[in-house]
Amino acid sequence: MSEVQQHWEQVWTSKPHAETSWYQADPTPSLELFDHLGIPSDVPVIDVGCGESFLVDRLIDRGFSQLHLLDVSQSALSAVTERLAPLPGTVTVTTHAVDVLDLDPLPSVGVWHDRAMLHFIRDQADREWYAELAFQAIRPGGFLVIGGFAPDGPEQCSNLEVQRAGADDIEALFGDRFERVDAREQEHRTPWESDQRFQWTVLRRRASEDSVNA
Repeated sequence: MSEVQQHWEQVWTSKPHAETSWYQADPTPSLELFDHLGIPSDVPVIDVGCGESFLVDRLIDRGFSQLHLLDVSQSALSAVTERLAPLPGTVTVTTHAVDVLDLDPLPSVGVWHDRAMLHFIRDQADREWYAELAFQAIRPGGFLVIGGFAPDGPEQCSNLEVQRAGADDIEALFGDRFERVDAREQEHRTPWESDQRFQWTVLRRRASEDSVNA
């Protein structure tokens, strides 16, 4: 087991979800972006670094039926799948217990959603590889939804250093194969009532580019 896996297994087995700093009883910022973008419910979605987030529950409630959950912690994924059981017969939830940088094969999706995963990747080469994986996975015209600590947000999360980034930084990382369609900041209140400033950036994959998953 890698150091990254060991860290997150320890996190998810040592405390309840509701006692983590990133806990959301309802993923309102993400759902607001889905509504703003008008994402149809037949679009496949991947939630990268999902942990035990309730986003998948809410998307199922909205009729989404092709969902991928990625997290390096098998414990977190198991908790989610147990919570969801039994699934409606029309719903498929595929779990990927892997570091996102090692994701293979890549699913073909219309939305790549990441709340507070990318900001843990600080090495520039690794960030560029993440961007390449997202490009390959997202269908032309599909969306990349990235949420992470804003430039004036916390410098650490879960005792790890993070890479804070504004919308311009995220847009530059993903390059001209994507276009920015939304950017907004959000104040996240932790369970112990401290505030964390998040930057949300939404990019659309340009339809003129070729994709291995088109």
